[in-house]
Amino acid sequence: MAEPSGDRKPTPGKPGPGVKRRRTSHGRTRVNPGRRIAFDVLIAVDDDDAYANLLLPPRLSRAGLSTADAGLATELTYGTLRGRGLYDAIIAHAAGRSVSKLDTPARNALRLGAHQLLEMKTAAHAAVNETVGLMRATQHMKAAGFVNAVMRRISERTRTEWIDLVTDGASDDEKIGLAYAHPAWIVTALRESLTAHGRHPGELTALLEADNVPARVCLTVLPGLADREVIAADYGEPTTLSPLGVELSSGDPYALPEVQAGQARVQDEGSQLVALGLTAAPAPEGPVLDLCAGPGGKTAVLAAEAAATGTPVVACDVSAHRAELVRDSVRAIDADVTVLTADGRSLADEHLGRYARVLADVPCTGLGALRRRPEARWRRRAADVEALQPIQRALLTRAIELTAPGGVVAYTTCSPHCGETIDIVTQVLTASGTDVEALDAPSILAEVTGRDAAAFASARIGTGRAAQLWPHVHGTDGMFLALLRRTG
Repeated sequence: MAEPSGDRKPTPGKPGPGVKRRRTSHGRTRVNPGRRIAFDVLIAVDDDDAYANLLLPPRLSRAGLSTADAGLATELTYGTLRGRGLYDAIIAHAAGRSVSKLDTPARNALRLGAHQLLEMKTAAHAAVNETVGLMRATQHMKAAGFVNAVMRRISERTRTEWIDLVTDGASDDEKIGLAYAHPAWIVTALRESLTAHGRHPGELTALLEADNVPARVCLTVLPGLADREVIAADYGEPTTLSPLGVELSSGDPYALPEVQAGQARVQDEGSQLVALGLTAAPAPEGPVLDLCAGPGGKTAVLAAEAAATGTPVVACDVSAHRAELVRDSVRAIDADVTVLTADGRSLADEHLGRYARVLADVPCTGLGALRRRPEARWRRRAADVEALQPIQRALLTRAIELTAPGGVVAYTTCSPHCGETIDIVTQVLTASGTDVEALDAPSILAEVTGRDAAAFASARIGTGRAAQLWPHVHGTDGMFLALLRRTG
């Protein structure tokens, strides 16, 4: 296929023709404040490994933007991050060089511009002018001409035409990955995970599409602290699965008085369900342990449930900062909660065999939460799964050792990858012999939600079954739950 036509080759430092510059009375180019915030967040994600979902909301709040400008900033930020793999391939072709060779400001301005052109369907002249204006307004004058020329080349093809061009000769999963904004290795892993968890691999496209739809904000209304029905009537609607959840219709959740008072927390419905699954599993009376507790959302659910019976709760996290977040998460709950800064794998022997219920929400790749952290898909590598497995096995093994006979362990991840879910549980069950048995997690979630157990069913593990939630099926993050009883 022929190279895109253009008046000249992109050259750094030389402004291109046809660029209308919007200037203030002082001669500076004006940029929409939402676009500027998106640009700054993208640079922080690129340079500092920041997470946009943690960085963008406070910046929008401080800026006091109009609803329209805040919406623009949100779409530009998350949309650009989701499509970054495709946009980088297109930019590299249009610029004649890898995006890694471009300066950070130019690289991210071009990503923003490509998203406007190819996904938001912004008129070419407007997208070009806004992107070049962003370079000028942020004092990157030398790159303005180069950015102008690259943007004009990108504007010469549609999104479909660009995908055909940049995937010529690629594998099927590479093509699917660029078309649906996922790295090829994740496409392969998710297809395999669907099969491993008992679903049809033909659901892959629906799953990838669901990952690209921003999740609506969901609250956990902590039992005994606030009225879920009242909060739902005021701010949104009750969630369909979790008996504690409220899906917000709009607004800043952190500005709600119930959230500020610690009576409700921002938490995905799937995270609520795995914590409730542990509390609903039949187990003897006794203290509860959250082994990897930070930032504390699941700890708050466990503590609120335990408060009714006066059951002690212990939460630990290896990070002092995250342990402090756990303390904040339970500040409004009248319960016996102890928070420790400790690595769950080496929790003191005095804790062995002590707990009736143990939650092991282990570190994972987060492939089930890509709709919340769109940049994570481009940061993760296939090798990360293998690197995390020894930690996951060690935490689950220790969780079982910390559990009293008859007690229950909940092993959870926010990833459906079979290497982080079914494989880990199967390996630990095999090593534990007859001392541990798997329960039927889907049936327990059915009791919590009032739905049929088949809605949550995953693979068989030992004598029981695991449960797997999916964005495209349940509208939640892709949470995995295995419930294991210590028999010996």
